[in-house]
Amino acid sequence: MSKQAKRNENQERRVTSIANKLHGQMVGMRLGLNFAANIFLFAALSVMWIVMKETEKLGEIVPTYNRTFTTRGENLSDLVYVVSSKDEILMEERCFTPLLYILLVVLIAVVFQLINLMFSYYGDYKKIKKTLNPINEIALKADELNKISFDDSKFHTIENAIEHISPSQTQELSLGDPDLQGIEAAMNNMLSKMHDTYMQQARFVNDASHELRTPIAVIQGYANMLDRWGKEDEEILNESITAIKNESDHMNHLVEQLLFLARGDAGRNAMTFEDVCLNDIMQEIYEESLMIDEDHVYRYKETSANVHINADASMIKQAMRVLVDNASKYTEKGDEIVLSTGIQEDGHKYIQVQDTGIGMAAVDIKHMFERFYRADDTRKVQGTGLGLSIAKWIVDKHRGHFEILSRKELGTRIRIVFDEN
Repeated sequence: MSKQAKRNENQERRVTSIANKLHGQMVGMRLGLNFAANIFLFAALSVMWIVMKETEKLGEIVPTYNRTFTTRGENLSDLVYVVSSKDEILMEERCFTPLLYILLVVLIAVVFQLINLMFSYYGDYKKIKKTLNPINEIALKADELNKISFDDSKFHTIENAIEHISPSQTQELSLGDPDLQGIEAAMNNMLSKMHDTYMQQARFVNDASHELRTPIAVIQGYANMLDRWGKEDEEILNESITAIKNESDHMNHLVEQLLFLARGDAGRNAMTFEDVCLNDIMQEIYEESLMIDEDHVYRYKETSANVHINADASMIKQAMRVLVDNASKYTEKGDEIVLSTGIQEDGHKYIQVQDTGIGMAAVDIKHMFERFYRADDTRKVQGTGLGLSIAKWIVDKHRGHFEILSRKELGTRIRIVFDEN
């Protein structure tokens, strides 16, 4: 038999010994509890019988035993009550018979307790062994780790592997040592997470650079045109100033959105949660939309009762502005955009924006919250591709989710559902 097998056998014996001790303690505890319960049962039945007898005596009007009365003198206090020996025997029998009944009830309880103990004996032992098995496995693993010989070569192997780690690599690390399999698995798991983070960051930087390149190129183009002809041509001057202003506004908006997401990823976006009324928030969004967008028809469907949630009001407004802004961008002039609040049948509260715009394909819905993602048929409309990512971040922080219903050329309905009731 190998040393490892002997160690496992010895460990199994220790676990069995511990299980036997615990099982013995459990059986002793059960016997003690049963004994105490039987004493209590006997006492309770005895007290009940005594109370019944006392009640019976108080309720007697005519004696039922053979009694003889004799008088000495004329005073009632001289009355002597004599009980015959036959009465004494009857009273003793009546006292002895209930005692037998009480003892019989207690005996029956003891028999049932012993039967239950016999049937549960093996099952309890198996439960104890099953509970101790994970502890046994941990002890065996610890024993194995304790006996691993970590010489200098193993440390050098790990050190060399760490030195050559790159976040861009996708190939799994192999140390080639069975003693280091656990460390190898942990390092590969860490590499996988590092690779995902690296690729996400690289994609974000590339997309941000691409989005910033366009307004910078436009500004540079108009600045060069101003330098050549704009000094003397008033029309070129006005056109250049307008274009530069628009592009700088667009770039400023893009940078603000990038900073918001960066702060959000770093956990530095301050939020203040308090009781807010969704009806009031939607009323403000509705009035703002009427004031700044005269090209569409806005309608607000309000519930009869106010809808309250625990939220950051400014953040909810920001998310709703993103949805309303998208609805106005992709809806024809003169068409209707409907805002609403309410409570679903399952009790969850929601806010909603519905338009009659160009709609979205199913493949676009899957990616609509990805940063810088824009569907092919929306690229002609100016935007950054970050608004919905910001809205998603806000909704996630409020423990909510999106429900989206969209059909091409029919329109889109986006509902923010808050998971709290």
